[in-house]
Amino acid sequence: MQLNFFKYQGTGNDFILIDNRDFIIDSKDISLIEKICDRRFGVGGDGLMLLENEENFDFRMRYFNSNGKEASMCGNGGRCIVAFAYHLGIITDSTSFIAVDGEHKAKILNNKKELLISLQMQNISKLEIGEDYFYLNTGSPHFVKFIPNHNNFDTYSEGRKIRNNDRFKKEGTNVNFVSFQDDSIMVSTFERGVEDETYSCGTGVVAAAISASFKTKNQSFKIITKGGNLKVNFEKIDSQNIKEIWLTGPAKYVFTGKFNL
Repeated sequence: MQLNFFKYQGTGNDFILIDNRDFIIDSKDISLIEKICDRRFGVGGDGLMLLENEENFDFRMRYFNSNGKEASMCGNGGRCIVAFAYHLGIITDSTSFIAVDGEHKAKILNNKKELLISLQMQNISKLEIGEDYFYLNTGSPHFVKFIPNHNNFDTYSEGRKIRNNDRFKKEGTNVNFVSFQDDSIMVSTFERGVEDETYSCGTGVVAAAISASFKTKNQSFKIITKGGNLKVNFEKIDSQNIKEIWLTGPAKYVFTGKFNL
């Protein structure tokens, strides 16, 4: 049996997308999903997403890390599955869909150069502010640390240390390193589940932008990642409550193919 798949990427964060409205793939088959995500023996991707039907919504987003396990919310993945639904003809210029962390809204900003997706993230109601770090959940948990600059900085080694320390070893956390660069912030990410540095992380840049607002008072940030540029804007009510969080950036179709099951 052959499985039709589609490959998308959002600022270098790459995903395998499958139209699973007819349940052609068993979401409990961890080994199959891990195999499809394998970069040597499968299609290869930071994660896999299933687009499924959901009553009262345009679709349901099911996201799986490359280890085959269903994961928490992925911001770049959310933008890519919205682009996927747009290309399938399920939606037009806006959408409301359901993910593991609840309802999300998105807008399709189609220009001549590329397809931009603006994705609304969940409100934040609790932040942990330490002496040299911030810890918050933006759909996925993120430990944010500011560094002087990213020149020769080893995101993999430093991120792996934090992700596997006594506090986070069991459940894991994503780790973001942030530096200021002119009127933008640069963000690098060690991502749990992938267990490696990724080119970009949507929930991570949201966490980084919110953390940076405590240092600059800004509520809108241009963000530079290894995979490209993103924008985050939000309304900061107080130090523990953030709402109207929008993540905007490109979501690009790469190719389609068939995978032998």
